[in-house]
Amino acid sequence: MAKKDSEDQKRSMSVMFRGRAIFKPLNTGWIDEHVACVREWVANIFFYTKNGATIMIDAGYNYDRLREKMGWLDIDPASIRHILITHQDTDHVGALETDSEQLFRNATIYLSEIENRYLTGEARRRVIHGLYKLPLVKTDNERVLLKDGQILDIDGIRIECILVPGHTWGHMVYLIDDEYLFTGDTIWFGADGGYSFIATLAEDNALAVRSLAALEKRLRAWKQPVRIITGHTGWTDDLDGAFLHRTELCRPFTRKYTDPDAPYDGYEEADDTEEKARAARLKKKVFRA
Repeated sequence: MAKKDSEDQKRSMSVMFRGRAIFKPLNTGWIDEHVACVREWVANIFFYTKNGATIMIDAGYNYDRLREKMGWLDIDPASIRHILITHQDTDHVGALETDSEQLFRNATIYLSEIENRYLTGEARRRVIHGLYKLPLVKTDNERVLLKDGQILDIDGIRIECILVPGHTWGHMVYLIDDEYLFTGDTIWFGADGGYSFIATLAEDNALAVRSLAALEKRLRAWKQPVRIITGHTGWTDDLDGAFLHRTELCRPFTRKYTDPDAPYDGYEEADDTEEKARAARLKKKVFRA
């Protein structure tokens, strides 16, 4: 996979999903004093900061404005030493590719040992009901391979690693400091609640639904507030709303699943500006009855 693949995906996905009201990414800015977001077209990259240390969650597209937008947040790419990867799709690992700007060449990346099989070529990522095979991702970053339930401590930040296969075979989500759950592509927020992520992009939709049920059970057993932060549709602290339709797939070509607040073309990012990034907090998703 290369920079050209990011550009190709932008063009093809824009055409495929334009007018579908499916993607509603956050703009660049801060959720609170700990969590910041950079928007790259329809994808969100997150940064978690505590006690002067910053961890990056996912690495977005192979995108030429990443350094600029990180500057809006006063985050120096050279300060990033640890990157948590939910899964290896183009829009989550692009800044790590060998032909990228290499902003994070000295960072260690963390991903599930199952997901790493895509990076080694042992497995190939397939979308659109298995009909289309994505190019192989190439990265030289040092890797730490993770198991389900593993606990990390990075610079005093506690990270619980939770395997949620379905969208990809080794997709992982991260519960940070028991308060922030970064879900990648496991949950899609519609206007009326959360669904299993976009059906056409999953390796196994039935498995994705089962994984989402297990994740909900785990969070409810936790019995304390958690911010649920998604890769493409914002964040919420409404646990009931986030899992309201967890047994149902988001089917992007069925009007029922659209969100009237989503832009006509999520790949058009003219509304993502430095002025907005510095002006106010990023609002949580409020679901409609």
